[in-house]
Amino acid sequence: MNIENRPIVVFDGVCLLCNRWVDFLLRHDRVGRYRLAAMQGNHGRRLLLTHGLSADDPSSFLLVEDGLGFTDTEALTRVLAGLGRGWQIVAWMIRAVPRFVRDPTYRWVARHRYRLFGRRTHCRLPDPAYVERFLD
Repeated sequence: MNIENRPIVVFDGVCLLCNRWVDFLLRHDRVGRYRLAAMQGNHGRRLLLTHGLSADDPSSFLLVEDGLGFTDTEALTRVLAGLGRGWQIVAWMIRAVPRFVRDPTYRWVARHRYRLFGRRTHCRLPDPAYVERFLD
């Protein structure tokens, strides 16, 4: 897959929960399928605005794949499914929960992420081993 065509995950670079998600992706995305963009960077901010999300405090992370934007549990399950067979099963189990239950729950956690999980004072700097995966 061409680097320019790889899906992009836009995340909150100061949110501790979001940074744990990025660590998870870096650990499990062994083929480098996903590129990463902090919402505080130029690429991340532009992508959020393009897909109708607040660039100042989105209630969800954003997955941009094939030019389409996905949020909430749809984004989460698509990313998990893209990690391979074992994670496809986890994505399927999440999708088994009715969307009218899982999306509001996801958004509640997202809105309260700083209070529940904490935040950094500065945006995450990528580990040199993964610097090519990060935009900005």
